[in-house]
Amino acid sequence: MMRTLLLLCVTLCCLSVSVAGDSSTSLPEENGVLLLKKDNFNRALKQNKQLLVHFFAPLSGDSQRLALAFRGAAEQLIGSEVKLGVVDVSKETNLTKELNATTPPPLRLYLSGDRHNPVPCPVFQSSASIVTWLKRRAGPSADIITDLNQSDRFVASEELVVLGLFKDVERGRVEVFYAAAVDLPDLPFSVTRNQDIFRKYDITQDSVLLVRQSTPVQVLKVTSQMTKEDLISFITVHQLELVTEYNGQTASRILSSPVLNHAILFVNKTDERFQTVYSDFQAAAASYRGKVLFVMVDVDEPRNGRMLEYFRVRESEAPMVRLVNLTSHVTYHLPSDTLDTPTIIAFCKTYLDGNAQPKMQSEALPADWDQKPVIQLVGENLERLAFNPDKTAFIMFYLPYSEESRSLFPLWEELALHFLDREEVVIARIDASANDFNLSMRERYPALRLFPALHAERVVAYSGQRNLKDLVQFLEKEMERAKKDRAQEEEDRRKYIETQKAIEAKEAKEAKEEKQEL
Repeated sequence: MMRTLLLLCVTLCCLSVSVAGDSSTSLPEENGVLLLKKDNFNRALKQNKQLLVHFFAPLSGDSQRLALAFRGAAEQLIGSEVKLGVVDVSKETNLTKELNATTPPPLRLYLSGDRHNPVPCPVFQSSASIVTWLKRRAGPSADIITDLNQSDRFVASEELVVLGLFKDVERGRVEVFYAAAVDLPDLPFSVTRNQDIFRKYDITQDSVLLVRQSTPVQVLKVTSQMTKEDLISFITVHQLELVTEYNGQTASRILSSPVLNHAILFVNKTDERFQTVYSDFQAAAASYRGKVLFVMVDVDEPRNGRMLEYFRVRESEAPMVRLVNLTSHVTYHLPSDTLDTPTIIAFCKTYLDGNAQPKMQSEALPADWDQKPVIQLVGENLERLAFNPDKTAFIMFYLPYSEESRSLFPLWEELALHFLDREEVVIARIDASANDFNLSMRERYPALRLFPALHAERVVAYSGQRNLKDLVQFLEKEMERAKKDRAQEEEDRRKYIETQKAIEAKEAKEAKEEKQEL
C-alpha cells in the first residue's frame, strides 16, 4: 500500500513538473516578435495577457511595409505587458481559418487568452502609430492641457493636431473624444477645460478643433448625439488639405478616407499653366468638402507611373481631370478641355446627381483570346461571357504590375486545366488596369469573382484560401447551388408563361364575347 502511494505521489509530481515546464517553455521569436504557429498559438495566448498579432501575407506589398513597422514597435515595447507575434498566412492556413483571419484587418489584439474575440486594429502608418495606439488603449488617450502656454506649445508641435475643448474632461461628451483618439494614433490629441483657451478660440460650448500649423482650420461642435464614428469621419475628412498631392506619404491616407468619390487632377507641375489650373481645381474643391476628395497627381514624377498606368493617362494628355468611385471602379472623364472652377464644379455636380457618363475603356480583343485554358477577357466581352446563362465563369481581375496578381497566374492555369473537359465552366482573367467594368470591387486586386450559370445576374466574391483544393470546392459548391436556382428559374418561367397565356386567352374570349354582343 505504501509503495502504491509512493508511486502515485512520484507520478503526480512528474506531471506537475511537466505541465509547469510546458507553460514556461519559451516561444521562438525574431527581432522581439514571436513566430506563431498552430502548435504554439494557444501557449502564446496563455503566456501573454496582451498579444498583438500580425497576420502576414508574404506576397503583399502592404503586408511587407507593415512588417517593418511591426518590428520597430516590438523593439520599443520590450519589457511592456504587450507582446507582438506574427503568423505567416501562406503557411499557417489552418490556424488562419480557425481564427477567422482570412480577411482584414491584418492586425488583431488578443486579450487575456481569448482567441475568439480579438480587438480589430486601425490601419497603422508607422511603428510609432502602433505604440501610440496601445498606450492610448491603456489610457489616457489624450493629454490634458491646463494653461495657454501649454496649449500654444501643443498646437505648434506638429503640422496638424486635434484639440478638444470640453467643460468636463472626465465624463460625458468628452468620452467620444477619448474613444476617437484611440483609433487615430497618427494624430496628436489633447483636451482642455481651461476657459482662457476657450476664449482664445472664441469657443463657448464643447468642441473639437483641428489646428494646422498653429492655425484652427475646422471646428466641430460636439452634441450628446455624436458618436465616435461621427467624430472620426470629421477628422479624417478634414485632416487632408483641400487638394492632396498623391505621393508615398499621402497614399494610405487618401485610400483610407471615408470619402469614396475622388476627383483627380493629372498635371505636370513644371508646366507654365500649372498654377492657374491648380488654383481653379482648389477653388472647386472647397465646394465639395466631405463629398468629393480632390487629389493631384504630378505626371512628371516617375514614381507616379503606376497611377498613370492604372487610369490609362498619358503624360502628354495632362492637364486633365478624372472622377472615380473607389467601390464601383468606374471612371468618369471631364468632357471639356477647359479646366476652370465653374467647369469642374459643374462636372462634380453632374456626377453626384448620377447624370455623368462613365468613360468605359477596353483593350482590343486578342485574336487567340479563347484558345488557351485561361481565357483572356477585355472590357467589351466581359459581361457577354460572365453573364452567359449557360456558362459558369470564374474570373480573376488582376493588375499586370502587381506581384501579388502575377503570383496567382500559375494557380489560375492549374484551375483551368482541372476544368478543361467541362464545357460549362470558363476560367478567365481580365486586366483591371486596362479595362473598365460595372462591378463593385471592395477588396484589393487580384479579386476573384464567380458568375453562376443563371438568367439572374448573380456575382459571388471568393474570399477563401488561394489553393487548388479550396478553389475547386468553392466552384463545385456554387455550381450545385446554381443548378437548384436554375431549376427554380425555369419553374418560375414556366408559371409566368402559363399565366400570360391564360390572361391572353381570357382577354381574347372577352373580346370575342363583346364582338358577338354587338
